[in-house]
Amino acid sequence: VDRGFVRSPRGAVKIARVLLALMTLICFVASHSHVAYTALAAMEVSITVLLFLLYLLQLDKRLSWFFWPLADIFNSVIAALFLLIVCLFAVIIKTNSGTLAGGVLGLILLALCIVDAVLLFQKISFDRS
Repeated sequence: VDRGFVRSPRGAVKIARVLLALMTLICFVASHSHVAYTALAAMEVSITVLLFLLYLLQLDKRLSWFFWPLADIFNSVIAALFLLIVCLFAVIIKTNSGTLAGGVLGLILLALCIVDAVLLFQKISFDRS
């Protein structure tokens, strides 16, 4: 277990992403929002938890045949795009206050996805392994 990862900026952003995505999911589920809103939040929670565990347990070093930081950047960028679209719809349509709260939390989560992608991009060096 890599205890330093939890204290690092990347680890803190991953933890914040998981917690914020979980709060977004709870808002969407509690307000009986559209299935697309709930599915996106659930996918974000599960994928971010899996990537967090990958780095926490240092499985990225054991599974070195795959370039995990680049996959994590793609995940962050694609999640940010989907969050932008879905959460803007949730905020604009706002069928109830739970959907509105989930949409606002999702937009904050979008900012965390961008921060995570920037931190990972700064870590990657393409000229060395």
